[in-house]
Amino acid sequence: MRLTADRLRQYEHDGVVLVPDVFSRDEIAHLRADVPRVFAEDTPARVVEDRGPIVRSVYGTHRTHDTFRQLSEDARLVEPAMQVVDDDVYIYQFKINAKAAFDGDVWEWHQDYIFWRNEDGMPAPRVTNVALFLDDVTEFNGPMFFIPGSHRRGVIDVQSRDGDRSGVRDTREGWIANVTASLKYGIDRQTVAELCAAHGIVAPKGPAGSVLLFDANVVHSSPNNISPFSRTMVVVTYNSVHNVALQPGTKRPEFLVSREPAAVRPVHVASPRAGG
Repeated sequence: MRLTADRLRQYEHDGVVLVPDVFSRDEIAHLRADVPRVFAEDTPARVVEDRGPIVRSVYGTHRTHDTFRQLSEDARLVEPAMQVVDDDVYIYQFKINAKAAFDGDVWEWHQDYIFWRNEDGMPAPRVTNVALFLDDVTEFNGPMFFIPGSHRRGVIDVQSRDGDRSGVRDTREGWIANVTASLKYGIDRQTVAELCAAHGIVAPKGPAGSVLLFDANVVHSSPNNISPFSRTMVVVTYNSVHNVALQPGTKRPEFLVSREPAAVRPVHVASPRAGG
């Protein structure tokens, strides 16, 4: 799948674009069938919510499960990433994010690139996120919120919250502060209010099988999910092969972020549903 010229322009202007109905219901059912097994595996790559043993995210699943390895190479995800990055790409991060029915917690307002720059030494934001909806995303089950156009401001430098981790249950390693509800580089309310006044807020919604692309610097968040409907999505972060993180010192776990710039060759599946 390649993005149309109009969708490319929307991505460049807004920092986010949704393509509905890219994967079929049968394909999504096949992917969803593997999710309970992934969530049941007690590994360091599994992150639970702060207030209870509810799965929030699982990282690096493309390395351990063939179903998700194949998904990470699917042309319907890889080709749009190559378009917006304008280069060959490798998989920098792969995760399954869950918003469990009744229990899914918030993701605070943030940008992604500041984490990758500060924690991993990524040289530039030549990177994009490609999300595949495994559930229908509605106004009720914790859709992602975006401030369109906020990516054009560049990185918003915020003070690290390393010293404010009270109440966080999982303290295995420092990297956990980047993936729980109390984010290390969360953006303050005044800045969010100013950005929203200038640009507004959008919450892309669509059926399972839709694909959402968003820029590494677009400001985004998501509310908690108090509905009886879960909201699960796969998010693959594709980085330019010429933008490898090079920061010396302590390296974050390979299941979380990769520094191996092996270019992904897009695989075209038989009779894919048209998108773009």
